[in-house]
Amino acid sequence: MAVPKKKVSPSRRGMRRSHEALVGQAHLECSNCGELKRPHHICPSCGHYDGREVVAAEKLTKAVVRV
Repeated sequence: MAVPKKKVSPSRRGMRRSHEALVGQAHLECSNCGELKRPHHICPSCGHYDGREVVAAEKLTKAVVRV
């Protein structure tokens, strides 16, 4: 079984964990209705993408966008 020769210092442990931070998700305003949506995704409230209606609004399930 592998056993470390030396104690890992708090500084070295922190440097190892520096890439584990959570990153917030990006949100943009829909150009049609102004609701928040993810970039390069269909708007969950109106069904528009890139200036045109892709999915009919009555077929959409109302998804909650959390900020």
